[in-house]
Amino acid sequence: MKITGKVAVVTGAASGIGLATAQALAQAGARIFIGDINVDAGSSAAAAINAAGGSAEFIRLDVTSDESIAECRKSVEQKAGAADILVNCAGWSKIDYFANTGPDLWRKLIDLNYLGTLKVTHAFLGKMTERKSGKIVNVASDAGRVGSGGEAVYSGAKGAVIAFTKALARESARYTINVNCVCPGPTDTPLLASIPEKQREALARAIPFKRFAKPSEVADAVLFFASGRSDYLTGQVLSVSGGLTMVD
Repeated sequence: MKITGKVAVVTGAASGIGLATAQALAQAGARIFIGDINVDAGSSAAAAINAAGGSAEFIRLDVTSDESIAECRKSVEQKAGAADILVNCAGWSKIDYFANTGPDLWRKLIDLNYLGTLKVTHAFLGKMTERKSGKIVNVASDAGRVGSGGEAVYSGAKGAVIAFTKALARESARYTINVNCVCPGPTDTPLLASIPEKQREALARAIPFKRFAKPSEVADAVLFFASGRSDYLTGQVLSVSGGLTMVD
């Protein structure tokens, strides 16, 4: 699945699924703009992609900041014209029962996992509409499809991303813009590593394949939606969970 010459913006690409996605798109020929709040990790990620023969540049991006998003868009447009592909991968969660949480955590989870996706998409959608082409891939979570204990607000935010994906797909189809969503199940990332070992072991046993996803396996699904192989697909939600979730 080649996307040679395409310009791709990937948020949250300094680590985990975002990093694997940036690497996969770069290997497929895209010019990558890595957007992340972590300057050191993001710069290292871009350098590694370039060393491997790809094309990548880091731009500091805080998806909760209107000013940061505007600066990111401006930088991409000055350097590359416009984005052909946008992957909204930035996100974060903290596991705790809802009754133990409060408004400050709720706002942080919603800002990062839902409003960040809305704001970044809005920033880059205009140029795609003008050009009547574009691929938007939102990385949500199976928590947004079936719920996840200890992640009630996170699940709600990711569910909102799924609904947003479908609605935007309907609005944008007239401009030949594809909007799709990838929903990872438990994936071997730093976030998963923060869960107590006994819980991780129990979770792995519940997965039919008896293991967690590799970030690269989620990235493969994103690459599919970013490539020409998905030109007639929009508003779709693809679960990458090893069979843990099987829902309509």
